Amino acid sequence: MTEPGPPREPSELARARARWLVWYALLNKAEHAAIRGVEGAYPPAWRRHTRGEPRWPVTLSVIAAIVLQVALPGQLTLLPRYLLPALETALLIGLIVANPVRIERRSQAVRLASIVLIFLISAANALSAVLLIRLLINGEASKAVPLLASGAAIWATNVIAFALWYWEFDRGGPVHRAHGTFQFTDLLFPQMVSPELSAPEWEPQFVDYLYLSFTNATAFSPTDVMPLSRWAKLTMAVQSAVSLALGVLVIARAVNILR
Repeated sequence: MTEPGPPREPSELARARARWLVWYALLNKAEHAAIRGVEGAYPPAWRRHTRGEPRWPVTLSVIAAIVLQVALPGQLTLLPRYLLPALETALLIGLIVANPVRIERRSQAVRLASIVLIFLISAANALSAVLLIRLLINGEASKAVPLLASGAAIWATNVIAFALWYWEFDRGGPVHRAHGTFQFTDLLFPQMVSPELSAPEWEPQFVDYLYLSFTNATAFSPTDVMPLSRWAKLTMAVQSAVSLALGVLVIARAVNILR
């Protein structure tokens, strides 16, 4: 005589339990597939191919830098004083013709022209800063208002120039960023660390680099954008040093004049 086996579950309960296990497995599999799809097929905009950024913010900033240079007194500019602004204007016109609406055309000639334009703006402003510092050291600046105006113009041009350098070299420049060529960034923006706090189509554009340059020139150190590559760290250090030296000398001399 055999012993009775364990009691069996009712057939309806067993079938319901089996269906529940199947649905749980399917849902779990779908969840993992969705996560893999979001991470793999839809990376953030700054890491994938997108349209080039608008041209007009860069154009307006370059025009502002040229106007500030032209407005400086003759003793703070290279003679003939309109030579560098004319060259900068010619290069700017060529860059606008190459990319009139959006910066999306990739060309070695266009990139070289852009770098030469930024170099001319930086060189002209550096020369003006040196000439201004020489006037301050020699005690030749006798009026506070023109001194402060010249110092402010050089400082503002310095902010624009460094913003152009950051913009041109971060991850290979604006065209490479639009094409998603390089995945590793030189400058770490907050939206890259916390993408849930920004729109899905966000990627750094010139205004972001202008803000970076302004905050670095006023705080004399990184604020919310962190430099990762060595060139970015050195460039930010140079900008902080120039802004600090220029500000201290100009303000100190203006205060002495007013006294």
